[in-house]
Amino acid sequence: MFEFALIILGLVVFEVVSSIDNAVVNADVLSTMKSERAKRFFLTWGIFFAIFVVRGILPSLIVFLADPSIGVFGALQAMWQNDDTVTAAVEAAAPTIMMAGGMFLLLLWLHWLFMEEKTFGLPLERHIQTYGAVWFYALASLLLVGALVEINRLSVENPMHLALAAAVGFSVFFITQGFKENAEKIEERLIASGEESSMSDWAKVMFLEVIDMAFSVDGVVGAFAFTTVVPLILIGNGIGAIVVRQLTVSNVDRIRSYAYLKNGAMYSIGFLGTVMMLEGFGAHIPSWISPIVTMLVVGYFFWKSVGENKLNGNTTGRTV
Repeated sequence: MFEFALIILGLVVFEVVSSIDNAVVNADVLSTMKSERAKRFFLTWGIFFAIFVVRGILPSLIVFLADPSIGVFGALQAMWQNDDTVTAAVEAAAPTIMMAGGMFLLLLWLHWLFMEEKTFGLPLERHIQTYGAVWFYALASLLLVGALVEINRLSVENPMHLALAAAVGFSVFFITQGFKENAEKIEERLIASGEESSMSDWAKVMFLEVIDMAFSVDGVVGAFAFTTVVPLILIGNGIGAIVVRQLTVSNVDRIRSYAYLKNGAMYSIGFLGTVMMLEGFGAHIPSWISPIVTMLVVGYFFWKSVGENKLNGNTTGRTV
């Protein structure tokens, strides 16, 4: 029970900090909406969609894609029941899931480290970002090639499955990154036009749901570094999604004021990606490592943010 509680707590913390950008986008777009009914719909039924459809179905879909022999019903069964046959199938597919997820998360971290604007939280971050896109694309290519070479060297049962998983993780990163960058452009246009936007409030609700789906991929994939037990993923990510929805409407400026929380989220993602890649290659990582390290990393950058706010006398909001 202690291990389960630790995993769920780690999942909640990771879901919240990895969804900071999502909460900010939601708050900014909601501020341009006139209809209170549309806002209430997003904040009520939107929670149901975020938890049970996105964070409920997506883990099962990942399990099904990793092992199609389990069947769609079997993958959904893994979400609600503790069937021994289904559990064994999920465990057998774990290396494939870990390889794809690890590749995705490491690319996500490298993209942030080399290419995205950030509040510099560690001494080398400013220096690293000067290399920009050239080094990111070079390292991304080398990461994929290195993974394929190592898979070919290992004596594993299904090397082609692992190789395909690495390629899938690589592809999913660039697909979701494209969605996010397009969403940022749409968000900028919506904020610039404000209430005069040609997009209806209900269209904005649908836009927010699609964005939530794109952003949730990070949290769901990272969750497999904590556990392959799908019900635990649903509980941890579900609670985190509810917290993010509440932050969207009640205290998003407070979240913005913690300048280094995004750094904590991204370094956690880099660590979890490394854990997943190692497990994909057959290494055994104790289940308590991921939640403990995640909470320590996030806790450090939260403490760093609080310290800077006190130093600057900032008690309300600062853009991350």
